[in-house]
Amino acid sequence: MSKKNISADDQIAVILKAIDELKGVDIQILDLREIENTVCDYFIICSGTSNTHVNAISGSIQKQVGKLVKEKPWHVEGEGLAEWILIDYVNIVVHVFQKRIREYYDIESLWGDAKITQIA
Repeated sequence: MSKKNISADDQIAVILKAIDELKGVDIQILDLREIENTVCDYFIICSGTSNTHVNAISGSIQKQVGKLVKEKPWHVEGEGLAEWILIDYVNIVVHVFQKRIREYYDIESLWGDAKITQIA
């Protein structure tokens, strides 16, 4: 796959595979395309069980997207504490949380108008 030919669906599939390989849990895709004035088209949200796990999931996503999609994130935040790592691919923003931080910020409810897909 080259970046020129990659669709959002294909990039999402790569991200989901990277999360799944590292046993990320409670994976959701928020489709924001029908909401006005959003910062991106999709949020992908998942949880890890510890700082180490959150960092590993984030690393896996960045490695797989870089390898298969040939794209580096525009911006990454939160790798120091690894409680909430945000990986910004412009149209797709990935949030990797520790469970308690995810529950505290509850960003899914902030985007209640979004179409939410739960990934088993």
